[in-house]
Amino acid sequence: MVATESNGRKAARTGRKKWIFGAIVIVVLAAIALDTKVVTIGGEEDLRQQAFNPDRYGAEQFPRIRDNAVERAPDAVQLATELAEDKKAAMEKYGTPTSIGAVMPVTLTGVVGEGKSGIFYVAPEGLPEGTKIRVQTGPAINGTDLRDFPGDIAFGQFKNQIEYQNAGAGINRAMAAELLADLDRDSLSGKTVTLTGVFNLINPKNWLITPVAFEVNQ
Repeated sequence: MVATESNGRKAARTGRKKWIFGAIVIVVLAAIALDTKVVTIGGEEDLRQQAFNPDRYGAEQFPRIRDNAVERAPDAVQLATELAEDKKAAMEKYGTPTSIGAVMPVTLTGVVGEGKSGIFYVAPEGLPEGTKIRVQTGPAINGTDLRDFPGDIAFGQFKNQIEYQNAGAGINRAMAAELLADLDRDSLSGKTVTLTGVFNLINPKNWLITPVAFEVNQ
């Protein structure tokens, strides 16, 4: 009889321990579930967790950069004249300040001259003497003028300098894919083009334009 009662108490204690352990497991699992965030593959949260994609970034940013440049761009002859009269005032009026000079928007129509490695001279009619204009047509587009032009893409938005540089390259590739993929560079010299673009103003008489709009006139 004593043995039976003892065994009963042991069984009861074992049952209580199992119940308590089970309750603890349920509480822990519930806490984990509450703290778990479901991320849909391909959804917005999934994209945020992926590594930085410069080409996706470039495709997102280029349209607004293009529209901003087109809206702000003065005619090349007008800009060259104002730069000759008062460089600082022209930079403040049209440009986006950078650590070196300013990134300036400009629009022009002119005859394409000689070119090398995808960079061509362009001569708008009425351009002040001594001012030289070149335009990048690819395939490779160098520099970060497109990235720097809006003024709101800053180093602090990226993990490191490499990612910041890659952002600029991604924007350049997005532009080239939209504007220059089918451009016949071999037959470009001698033709008239209309373009809008931006350039880093270091020498006011020597511009290297990265385009945001480019049309070969028929």
